[in-house]
Amino acid sequence: MLRVTEAEGPARTIITIDGRLSSDYVALIENSCNKAQSKGKEVQLFLRDVATIDEAGRALLRRLGAKGVQLLGKGVYTSYVLQALCPAATQG
Repeated sequence: MLRVTEAEGPARTIITIDGRLSSDYVALIENSCNKAQSKGKEVQLFLRDVATIDEAGRALLRRLGAKGVQLLGKGVYTSYVLQALCPAATQG
């Protein structure tokens, strides 16, 4: 299960993820981030209550980080995964 919410601000879009970041949801998340980036605003992907991240989810996070999406995580597990994948990621 996954819940994706978006908050639009004047300078950035925050996309919040709750649930499992798995291959079933990679396309949905990637499309949301691409759509937000196409508006010319900064994009933050906030992994709030993410319990698991599979290999497809990790690959997605690497791609998004490389494209300039700011990755934020809440919790020990999520913060650890983000730091391992993208050292510039921060805790929320």
